[in-house]
Amino acid sequence: MNENEGYLGLRPCSDARIGGVIGLLVGDALGVPFEFKTPNLLPSRDMIEMTPPDGYRRSHAGVPIGTWSDDAAQALCLLASLLERGRFSLTDFSDRLVRWLDDGYMAVDGDVFDCGIQTATAIGRLRDGVPPHESGGASVMDNGNGSLMRTLPLALWHTGPDDALVRDANLQSLPTHAHPRSLVACAFYCLVARGYLHKLADPWSSADQRLEEIYDGWPDQAERQAFVAELDVLRRFPKTDQRRGTGYVLDTVWSAQKALEENSFEDVARTAILFGSDTDTTAAVACGLAGIRFGIDGIPDRWLAQLRGFEIAEQLIVSLGARPDKVSIGL
Repeated sequence: MNENEGYLGLRPCSDARIGGVIGLLVGDALGVPFEFKTPNLLPSRDMIEMTPPDGYRRSHAGVPIGTWSDDAAQALCLLASLLERGRFSLTDFSDRLVRWLDDGYMAVDGDVFDCGIQTATAIGRLRDGVPPHESGGASVMDNGNGSLMRTLPLALWHTGPDDALVRDANLQSLPTHAHPRSLVACAFYCLVARGYLHKLADPWSSADQRLEEIYDGWPDQAERQAFVAELDVLRRFPKTDQRRGTGYVLDTVWSAQKALEENSFEDVARTAILFGSDTDTTAAVACGLAGIRFGIDGIPDRWLAQLRGFEIAEQLIVSLGARPDKVSIGL
């Protein structure tokens, strides 16, 4: 591969897992200039681009166009840990989160320009020696989307059965977001991603049903009760709340689901961003799934050409693509 080709050099590619990784990176970078803006302050739909229209006051104005933020950097931390360890290691992953915040590991230009308060607080605890299964916020108010935004690589890498994927999804949330609601959201999202990978007709309904089955058989009674209750909370959200693209973990899940009703990667990305508020995360979460669904060939060339950080992601992408993709036990 010609290094100067960057992400465009990965095309054509039929591996949906690669599409998922690149989709997440693109969605994050695309959403960065529009973060924290209410919908009425966003450009028109056709002007949602890596480079916002002239005169638009973009968020993170000092950050070069096409740069991913904390979402993609943490996701790459997870992917690197999985590929190097050959399993999910809570300790290794947590160490990489500390390296990201302190040293710019997996950040483009080594610049950590965006980090949620809850995540920063939890990583501070990790740095101080608090074990990763105790460092994350565990109250009902600690359900930001900081663990959801990074969990997709687990679904892309995992070849174990659904219950093993769910258990690892729960665990990867713990270092920063330890409330059962966040754990359930991450597990649900991973099963949705697996549904897209297997080209199921309705990955969302299938994930709901499968997660209920897994939690009904959960060995720990207290955890089982908490997970089943939070699955019901997740289910109720689209019936009782509006999708607003906020940093609340359930809002992010269902805002992404709404965006996935679109029929192209480009439209998924734009719909996700037009919710406003936490635009980079909503787009990262939605576009990771859109990348699986439409493949890297469905991502606009102009966005791939503007996406930075290829030297960081290239080897991880190559290693993921070389990994067998057959799940050991089917859905």
